[in-house]
Amino acid sequence: MYSSYYQSPLGILRITATDTYIKEIHFCRDEEMPASFEPATLTPLLQLCTEQLIGYFQGVRRIFELPVHQEGTPFQQKVWTELTAIPFGKTISYLDLARKLGDPKVIRAAATTNGKNKIAIIVPCHRIIGSNREMVGYAAGIWRKKWLLQHELKIAHGVQTLF
Repeated sequence: MYSSYYQSPLGILRITATDTYIKEIHFCRDEEMPASFEPATLTPLLQLCTEQLIGYFQGVRRIFELPVHQEGTPFQQKVWTELTAIPFGKTISYLDLARKLGDPKVIRAAATTNGKNKIAIIVPCHRIIGSNREMVGYAAGIWRKKWLLQHELKIAHGVQTLF
């Protein structure tokens, strides 16, 4: 495992990878911050991920082209795959997600799995909103979710405010 840090507009992201895939992108809380940011030797994959995140935040990248993997049940894998199918600048509700999974009754399980996503931004769990179009649930904070959605909407459609 290799880790690096990227200072995003929303705070520091810790990127964890193996030689072959991105395993985690996590918004660091203050208590998770390293004592110092000594220059790390970036693996090619960590460098590529950082470059793509920079492009995303600069508004020039809408799709990530990175190998990702996170441990999970077949159901969880299916949920995370559905998340990656949500287009940049679009949102769907938790109910819509459950329907895409083939059963509206799995809404709670889908929401729980969405919350367990460890690859922020690239597996875009921030694109899931409440059925009433309200901002609900985001482990990194609703303010970050709102920022990400407004950023994408602005880039995709030139719209200034979503919520």
